[in-house]
Amino acid sequence: MQPGSPPPVDNNMTMSIVSIFLFWPLAIPAIINASKVNPLLQQGDYAGAQQAATESRKWSKLALIIGLVWYGLWIVCCIGYLVLIAAS
Repeated sequence: MQPGSPPPVDNNMTMSIVSIFLFWPLAIPAIINASKVNPLLQQGDYAGAQQAATESRKWSKLALIIGLVWYGLWIVCCIGYLVLIAAS
């Protein structure tokens, strides 16, 4: 990094790709925003890159939270169903 240059911006692409396996409808905007970060940095638009990274992080977190809650509820329902079957 050169003196006077802004710090690097994490594009959150890894978290965006992981979130696509949990809740893809919200992971798509996360991936789109993550893919905007590096080109914006190359153009010198640090504020735009930071905003795209923030948006990517927001959508990724939402997708991860909703996906994990959904799978958790699904597992609880399956276990409850199996308990009911075993009890009858």
